[in-house]
Amino acid sequence: MPETITLYTAKTELALKESKLPYKRYEIDLSNKPEWYAPKINPASKVPAIAYGGPDVAPENPSPDSQKIAESYVLLELFADLSTEVPLLPKDPILRAKARFFVETVTPKFSGAYYAALTRGEDPDQILGAIEVIQNLLPPEGFAVGEWSIADAAVLPFFARAEVTIGNDIGKFEEGKGKATWAKIENDEKYARFKKYFNDLKSRDSFKETFHPEYVKETFAKRFARA
Repeated sequence: MPETITLYTAKTELALKESKLPYKRYEIDLSNKPEWYAPKINPASKVPAIAYGGPDVAPENPSPDSQKIAESYVLLELFADLSTEVPLLPKDPILRAKARFFVETVTPKFSGAYYAALTRGEDPDQILGAIEVIQNLLPPEGFAVGEWSIADAAVLPFFARAEVTIGNDIGKFEEGKGKATWAKIENDEKYARFKKYFNDLKSRDSFKETFHPEYVKETFAKRFARA
């Protein structure tokens, strides 16, 4: 019998959904976190986090016998270790290393360019350079290392949020530049491999069931409104 997993999340649970591990979820309002969250779950007050093991109790009152674990990629690795029904990392050690290298390379490259545009108003076209790096790492077909893995789960939320925000001109950059950048991604054959990869990721049930574009659009439009 698997241990109880309670996921404290803000619309992020894709890998756990893929794993088929049983879990409960508790939605955390990032703008109004409950007072008990930091002292009982994560002193850093960040999400996602989990309470693992211990008795099956209400999420608002986690057992002191459960293990509290946080940080997105730490949790992805944990879910891969716990999942026996569905492999979340390849068995081959070289492919496992490549999956981790993909995450370590793509995450800062793409998120750096994305958040620079979103929060500081820098040119969204910087994302295009990150996409070229991603394409150079991808195999001719399939996912980050061929088969789906937590490498894909780690980067997909950045791509999806960028599509919703940059593609809808949400951010502190000059009006119109976001839409223009995303139009290049959509229409320029230069980025065809990334587009195919991204569409393959979005077609999975785990993504459809856990990503909420309207929530992202509404929340980010308020947080990063153009002056």
